[in-house]
Amino acid sequence: MDGGARYQTEALIVGGGLAGIVAALELLDRNRRVVLVERQSESHLGGLAMEAFGGMHLVDTPLQRRQGILDSAELALADWNSFAEFGDGDDWPRRWAGRYIERCVPDIYEWLRRYGIGFFPAVQWVERGWYRAGNSVPRYHVVWGTSQRMTRDLLRAVREHAHRDRLQILCDHTVTGMLRRGESVCGCVGVRGDDREEFTVEAEHVVLASGGITGNLDKVRANWPREWGAAPSVMLNGSHPAADGAMHDAAAALGARVTHLDNMWNYAAGVHHPRPRFPGHGLSLIPCKSALWMDHRGRRIGPEPLVTGFDTRHLVERVSQQEKPYTWQVLNWRIAARELAVSGAQHNAAIRDRRLFAFLAQIIGGNDRLVAEMVEDCEDFVSATTVAGLAERMNRLAGTADVDAGVLEGEIRRYDDVIARGPRYHNDDQLRRIAQLRLWLGDRMRTCRFQRILDPAAGPLIAIREFVMTRKSLGGMQTDLHSRVLADGDRPVPGLYAVGEASGFGGGGSSGKRSLEGTCLTGCILTAQAAAAAIVQGAAAGAAAPVPDRMPERIAP
Repeated sequence: MDGGARYQTEALIVGGGLAGIVAALELLDRNRRVVLVERQSESHLGGLAMEAFGGMHLVDTPLQRRQGILDSAELALADWNSFAEFGDGDDWPRRWAGRYIERCVPDIYEWLRRYGIGFFPAVQWVERGWYRAGNSVPRYHVVWGTSQRMTRDLLRAVREHAHRDRLQILCDHTVTGMLRRGESVCGCVGVRGDDREEFTVEAEHVVLASGGITGNLDKVRANWPREWGAAPSVMLNGSHPAADGAMHDAAAALGARVTHLDNMWNYAAGVHHPRPRFPGHGLSLIPCKSALWMDHRGRRIGPEPLVTGFDTRHLVERVSQQEKPYTWQVLNWRIAARELAVSGAQHNAAIRDRRLFAFLAQIIGGNDRLVAEMVEDCEDFVSATTVAGLAERMNRLAGTADVDAGVLEGEIRRYDDVIARGPRYHNDDQLRRIAQLRLWLGDRMRTCRFQRILDPAAGPLIAIREFVMTRKSLGGMQTDLHSRVLADGDRPVPGLYAVGEASGFGGGGSSGKRSLEGTCLTGCILTAQAAAAAIVQGAAAGAAAPVPDRMPERIAP
């Protein structure tokens, strides 16, 4: 091949996010030569894991047992299968689900602890299920220090590794095509930096750790679930434009089977990022349970109200089918201070920086600083002392006259009147769900006890305009339990592996239609470990290596 820098290695990893980092670390542990290619700068190593909150779905852990949570692999797998709604032919996703449940404690919980990475002692309960069973018991383990701390610790382990000299990290290198000799994938070609100089990497094994498709809104719309109708005309990007699906196309050109791209883990309560890094950059709110979720006219969405904590996919479906591409949550300052949270490391500094007393102070006293910051800096927050003033500001923000102050006040008062009658008369599904949520200490500490919205002592009023926000692809390249990419007939594409989001976190969609939440970071770790083990085992078994004197062909997506 002509021109540009050339590299040769045993294993090529495309993508420097969490899955790529774990794959590199595991291969270095086995004394393998590795080249890791990352399209962004060195400061972006770690990818979305550097920004994530760090929740992990783990089953029957010491932390659960310490809290008296009785869990088991059998119960967890039943919950997983219920939420996933696997279809006919979903053999590999089912197998990966079983592998996850079986191996999540030794291969994730204990593996992370070997690197000094621990968890906040209180296990949380999310995705309980709306119409079908979700998590029967709390399983959401939060990394103490958030995912950012975990990712930095793993990056440090890579950089300080005893075999660090066997690793080359090529940042600002964009892969544009793959190399193949005969039937075997044997490397990649691409361009480097702004000068677009070509580079080539030849390798015995290629691991695609390139993320999903949800940073590419055109691909999201093209793969939107058909039964939901058209995708919203406005969506926010909670992923990154680099997650564009280019490597999915490259793998498909090599014969790989790419499945279930219509299964995505998006969010219903996205707002515009106050400090965006790219157009349409979104920030994911954890919706306030005591707020009223309303349509663009300020009417409560029904007949069943929307409440978070039960089924995120259901929320996204309902919100995406509204007449306009945004909804409102209406609440007051007291509710926001107690319940408002923003997903990710940036807005959870007390957990990120491992300041336990600061975190407990926020839980007990409320997070007024976060509310003030969002009201001041985020364009989707408006506040007023009266309903009329709030409606006027909602209309001004939306550029419409859709919200009638009288209608808005009537909706709020009907809800407040039910609360005022007392818990014995709470004939409202939102209040019933709040009562059930508050039976678990983790939710009771973060959920108001039947707070009226027009309570004069709890103001001012707040309205939040919210959009569907993309986040994770639950589908991807289909892989076997060794993370080998499969072609039709379940035939492995020789030399090609996919890990993390690129593989739908295993099998081309191990979570099915829904995640039990916290399965993405963990899926990156499990699939990367499987790929590294398979590469070493294959070499030890004498797997055929590319013939060095045969010119590889370029395969463009």
